[in-house]
Amino acid sequence: MKKSIIITAGGIGKRMGGELPKQFLLLGAKPVLIHTLERFFEFDPTAQLIVTLPKDWVTYWKELLVQFDIRIPHELVDGGVERFHSIQNALAICNGEHIAIHDGVRPLVSIGTIARCFEGLKTSNAVVPVLPLKDSLRMGTLEKSESVDRTLHYLVHTPQCFEAHILQEAYVRGYQRHFTDDASVVEAIGQDPLLVLSNEENIKITSPTDLKILNALIQP
Repeated sequence: MKKSIIITAGGIGKRMGGELPKQFLLLGAKPVLIHTLERFFEFDPTAQLIVTLPKDWVTYWKELLVQFDIRIPHELVDGGVERFHSIQNALAICNGEHIAIHDGVRPLVSIGTIARCFEGLKTSNAVVPVLPLKDSLRMGTLEKSESVDRTLHYLVHTPQCFEAHILQEAYVRGYQRHFTDDASVVEAIGQDPLLVLSNEENIKITSPTDLKILNALIQP
């Protein structure tokens, strides 16, 4: 089956501090987004790779590709107001029968995790990689809370994989604020995702601490 892989890097979040969007920060010797692109190319060099980027940062990305001698074929799409709209823009050029969507700032996703997600499409229209919780879990406020059974909850990762026609149908509908990931968009049309195991290193960079952890993980 032909695969399309959408790598979402359309945000310019400021939680990391500084002026450079986190997808362009160095992880080891290369920018985060280059690590992510290389990982999916390693998984399947024949897949259609699409990267969503903030419009104002496309030129900078192209300069990085030259600087780090990256020749991986991929298509660029403008990021939208919300992640939802970035995905809509990318879906307009997808040509694969199976589509994966991955956070550009999860550079250490394993080949095994990616493979499990696509493998899951043999039995389901939607597949989501997750990790079980290790810590105890409470629900409520700081003043009043109650214990929650952690075995019934999971941490949600990407790539999330879908049959193309299901994903296209889901994204034709309008944006809703409760859409936090692509699986929630597909659930809105009645599709329940299959859960598969992710890898613990598949961390999403949202803070300086996350970047420090990933830098430690890639040390030889």
